[in-house]
Amino acid sequence: MDKVLLVVGGVPVTLAWTMLGLLALLVLLGMVTAGRVARGARERAAEAALMAERQREIDDKMAELGRIQSEMTGRMQTIGEVFGNRQADLVRLLAERLDVLQRRVGEGLTQNVQQTTENLSKLNERLAVIDAAQKRLSDLTGEVLTLKDVLSNKQARGAFGQGRMEAIVRDALPPGAYAFQATLSNGRRPDCIIHLPGDERPLVVDAKFPLEGFTAFREAQGEEARRSAMARVRGDVSAHVKDVAEKYLLAGETQDIAILFVPAESLFADLQEHFEDVVQKAHRSRVLIVSPALLTMAIQVMQAIVRDARMREQAHVIQAEVTRLVDDVRRLRDRVGKLDGHFRQVGEDVSGIVTSADKILKRGERIEAMEFEAGNAPVAAKDPVAAPDDLMPNPLGRPAAAE
Repeated sequence: MDKVLLVVGGVPVTLAWTMLGLLALLVLLGMVTAGRVARGARERAAEAALMAERQREIDDKMAELGRIQSEMTGRMQTIGEVFGNRQADLVRLLAERLDVLQRRVGEGLTQNVQQTTENLSKLNERLAVIDAAQKRLSDLTGEVLTLKDVLSNKQARGAFGQGRMEAIVRDALPPGAYAFQATLSNGRRPDCIIHLPGDERPLVVDAKFPLEGFTAFREAQGEEARRSAMARVRGDVSAHVKDVAEKYLLAGETQDIAILFVPAESLFADLQEHFEDVVQKAHRSRVLIVSPALLTMAIQVMQAIVRDARMREQAHVIQAEVTRLVDDVRRLRDRVGKLDGHFRQVGEDVSGIVTSADKILKRGERIEAMEFEAGNAPVAAKDPVAAPDDLMPNPLGRPAAAE
């Protein structure tokens, strides 16, 4: 045992010391191994505890998911029942609104049909008037073609001027304001007399006019023939003006002026352009020469005077009619306001129905998608029991508040 096996640094190493060293080494190795085994056991125990904790958490979560699934099933059933009831109410409300709208549209279409029928009847009447006017124009065309023949005859020419003057007077004045071929105190019978309001003296209109001199004046070829024709025109017109002044200007019985009617605008233009002295002489004789246009204007002025006099006489009747007209306009305004309110009510009802339909569609899509928040809880948009109040418009037809 004391045998020296080797010398290390001058120190002899015996077998006993070697065996003791080996034993110490083995003990150290055993201690290290035991420490490792104990640490592994502690780690396995910790892992087992961790796994148990995780299993418990998983079980808790599964139980929570089961509870949530049960709640979702109950809520889905409640929402299904609510949707069923509200869908029936919505269908009923839509049917009522559509019936009201259909009735109103039907009434509007009926009124439009009646108005269209009335307008068509008026249009037919106007077309009949246009056809009659066209026929008259065709007849007038034929009459114009024979105008030259009419003017070539003195009696026919006088009848033509008389007819044109009578047509102008009849178209503008009421029947009691004029008379044709009336007899004056001197036995003369003027072509027309016009009664002015507020004055018993009539205004005399003569429709005879000498045309032969104008025809010769227009057909004159040379200067000598032209001067001769102009002298004839001056003589004929001056004599006729003098004749009218002597026959129809009666002091205290007729007006202070008389009207000499020229039946053609071209004759009046030639008279004004080439025979101004004759026109001035007629004015001094208190005889006013007029063309068809000037006679029409003068008659219209007289018509305005007659109308003004009649309006003054019938002022109370006009005032009563205006009062009734104002009442009719007021009633029309009230009825138009009521009709406008009906149309606005229909627009609001349709808007409320569209809003409710959009809400139902959005909530149906949300339920179909089964949206969940981060905490594995369902999206609490609104309590399904309280949701029906927002799904339908209120009883007054107003749309529910938008989300």
